[in-house]
Amino acid sequence: MNRNFILVLILMVALPLGMRAEETNDSLLLQEVVVTGTRSATDVRHLPMTVTVIGRETLTEQYQTSVLPTVMQQVPGFFVTSRAMMGYGVSTGAAGGINLRGVVGGSGQLMVLIDGHPQYNGVYGHPISDSYQTLMAERVEVLRGPASVLYGSNAMGGVLNIVTRGMHEDGMKTVLNLGAGSYGTIQTEASNQMRSGQFSSTVVAQYGRSDNHRPRMGFEQYGGYVKLGYDISQHWSAYVDANLTHFNASYPGTVSSPLYDADQWITRGVVSAAVENHYGMTSGALSVYSNFGRHKIDDGTANPDQPTQRYFRSKDALTGISWYQSARLFEGNRLTVGFDFQHIYGKAYYTSKQTGEVLDTPNKQSGRSHRNEVAGYVDFRQDLLQWLTIDAGLRLDHHSVTCTEWIPQAGLVVRPMSTGEVKAMVSKGFRNPTMRELYLYPPSNEELEPERLRNYELSWRHRLGAFNYGVNLFYIKGDNMIQTVNRKNVNTGEIENYGLEMETAWRINSQWSLTTNHSLLHMDHKVVAAPEYKGFLGANYNCNKWSVVAGLQYLAGLYTAVGETETKENVCLLNASVSYALTKGLTLWLRGENLLAQSYEINLGYPMPHATFMGGVNVVF
Repeated sequence: MNRNFILVLILMVALPLGMRAEETNDSLLLQEVVVTGTRSATDVRHLPMTVTVIGRETLTEQYQTSVLPTVMQQVPGFFVTSRAMMGYGVSTGAAGGINLRGVVGGSGQLMVLIDGHPQYNGVYGHPISDSYQTLMAERVEVLRGPASVLYGSNAMGGVLNIVTRGMHEDGMKTVLNLGAGSYGTIQTEASNQMRSGQFSSTVVAQYGRSDNHRPRMGFEQYGGYVKLGYDISQHWSAYVDANLTHFNASYPGTVSSPLYDADQWITRGVVSAAVENHYGMTSGALSVYSNFGRHKIDDGTANPDQPTQRYFRSKDALTGISWYQSARLFEGNRLTVGFDFQHIYGKAYYTSKQTGEVLDTPNKQSGRSHRNEVAGYVDFRQDLLQWLTIDAGLRLDHHSVTCTEWIPQAGLVVRPMSTGEVKAMVSKGFRNPTMRELYLYPPSNEELEPERLRNYELSWRHRLGAFNYGVNLFYIKGDNMIQTVNRKNVNTGEIENYGLEMETAWRINSQWSLTTNHSLLHMDHKVVAAPEYKGFLGANYNCNKWSVVAGLQYLAGLYTAVGETETKENVCLLNASVSYALTKGLTLWLRGENLLAQSYEINLGYPMPHATFMGGVNVVF
């Protein structure tokens, strides 16, 4: 750690702690109600796990098209790889890998949900980061640590749950956002929300593109989101929704080994329908969903005079049924039972560029595979005393290839005062092997077992009027991690991480607010894209028609390569946005990123752009 890191750390910790908060009646004083930790709406004070909630106001205040940059700022220990101004891409050299506490989402070890439904590539098992758009999000909830009891495989390191938008009051609202900036970047979004009595709707369309800062690195994306809801009665409601996004990305290779014609055409979508019930003593939902994708990829060539002769293609779908019911059996009790079924389909193959015919593919089962997972779970929470809550959960998960897995968790919450709580949690996470690991390409191995992880966590959270803070200690021990050894996938890898996390929010007055968070991570077995230290200091200023949002982020010990070629980065990044309400429904905005013009890499061989700028207009009517 160098002197810059020490100065930033002192600034981030001492500034908010050294000041005295004013008492306000702002919404920050309200208790956070979350759905990710238990499936049903629950006061976070009674949950033993750590959940961070990011509302739509925070998600949209910097006019980001993706939720991931904002989540990375707001959640300690959460990191997302990047390589350009816009677009993450997929396949070799792609960014968008999500890492939480050193557990890597790019390996399918961290789950992304939309309204509690899993979203990932069914063939490769990893998140598709370009599809997690701000346009659909009412809020984002991030649960740190295993959530496999409720969400099964792939939630071994934690979950990011995007809760979709809805209209809750009668009327109509239309928003149009237009922006343009560095490297030919354009972002546009139009949304309309309407409610009339029992019927509500949300319709959003989006388009974005950028040349980015390197040749052959263009990105273009367009998509939309539709949600239709109907309140059947006072206690019953239903909705259907659909989200579709398509993007075209180009992969330029590393600076030292450039590629040509490495293009990607990706379509991702999700559709779902749900019926929900809400009674005083019980609530629940039955939903069906399908997450699907179509991928077409040109692997590119180092010699532009010798183009490749084939495309890699894949199709995947994850179709599921989810049911849960949560009931209060007696005072201070909450019992949740649930059932999940998933049918996971995938096919990977090559086609000829000249004829379009399917070519021989170096994998098993002709590149096609189906998996089924069925599970039941129960979670029991009880307030034993006014100051003590216990929680225990158990999941029985059966996979058509790896058979049966038991997943327990247990925790307690002690509230020594009305404004603070101590939480302790012990939980297990697991991940079933992906189709690629089981069936595709020569390293595949049909004898693979699930990866397993155990998490131990102790935390303290305290609210002092408009000043809130929390501190977490965690220890992670994992085995059976899937690695490729001597050209074969085997369960030999290990994870052993421990660390400290801190987060603080302070609403100073009606104009000023500060947030800061920090994470320290020690990894016995190092992985890329997991900084040993990540710190963030954010400041918001609102006065009359002006709004200013600034954020300073410091990364230390960010590994871009491990092993014999170990490489890591230290970097300090400053981002800021300014908006001015020209009229009641018309706002002008400007956003700058990496304003200190730092030279750094997150993906090895892909230098990030220096200072970039975007400006635009937001219209509401």
